[in-house]
Order: sequence, then structure tokens, then C-alpha cells
Amino acid sequence: MARKPVAREAVLDAFEALLIEEGERAATLDAVARLAGVSKGGLLYHFPNKEAMISVLLERLDRLLAEDLAAMAAAPEGAAAFFIKSSVWADTPLDRVFVAATRLAEVAHQETLRRMAAVQASWLELLAADVGPAMAKPVLYMGDGLYFNAMLARGPGGPLPEVGPDVESLLTALERLRR
Repeated sequence: MARKPVAREAVLDAFEALLIEEGERAATLDAVARLAGVSKGGLLYHFPNKEAMISVLLERLDRLLAEDLAAMAAAPEGAAAFFIKSSVWADTPLDRVFVAATRLAEVAHQETLRRMAAVQASWLELLAADVGPAMAKPVLYMGDGLYFNAMLARGPGGPLPEVGPDVESLLTALERLRR
């Protein structure tokens, strides 16, 4: 009898949560199984090893980033304004998988590093088409700064900080650059 796909997603969600909250070293098979509420055998049924979980987590990352890139490319306000507006931690599935992947990048997981570089190149390409090559990286750094500062200001389990005025300031600065 095949296992329910829900168990597989619960295992992947648990792996993602452990990466975010405790880091790559704490995301052992035993810890993932415990957090997911499955036996180690149940975990191994879906993922024979940690690398298999990483592979599926990176597929989730690819899927969510592709959706985000498509929305960015189609944004009526332009790619740069979309990027800045969406560069605020909102605890979305994309936020969570992105932070989990950065935890893998911290330990130099090569496939994660390759995929993160590819998405950064895609963001820069869309930004350059919108604001020009000279401003693409500064806009990327603005968005990165918003994202990581909001995460850091929040602290573990704390409320999301109010960043609306910061976003508006950056959008105003972006409009001045376009003139």
C-alpha cells in the first residue's frame, strides 16, 4: 500500500523547518522524522537519505522561484519595483524555502550554491531590463537588505517589523533613478 503524499510533504516541511530554525547539522534524519511525526522507516520510504531530501527541497525552491520570476517579469510596476516590494519577509512558502536553502549554502552545498547563483543571475537579468545594467545590482542589494534586515529585526518567533516606510523610500529613490 502506497504511503499518502501528505506524509512526504510533512517530512519535507519538517526538514525545511529544521534547516531554518537550527541549521543544516541539526537536520538529521532522526530529527526530521521526529518533527514530522513519522517513524524513521516512514521517512526512509520517501527519502532514502539526506541528499534526497535536499534534492526535493531544491525542486520546491526552483518551482516557487520560477513562479516569482514570472510574476516579476509580468509586473505592471516593473521588475525593480516588484522586487523591492516582494523583498520583505512574510513567512511565505517562498520565504521559508529560500531561507532553508541559504542554510544549505552556508555549508557550501554545491548544488544549492549553483541554484542560488542561477536565480540571482535571473533576478539581475530582469532588473537590468527594467532599470539598466548599472542599477541592477544596487536594486538587488536594496531588496536583499530589506529582506535580511526584516528577518534579523524580527528575531525568533517575534512579530514582523513594520517596513512599509522603508519600502516606500526605496520605491521613491527608484523612481528618481528612472528619471
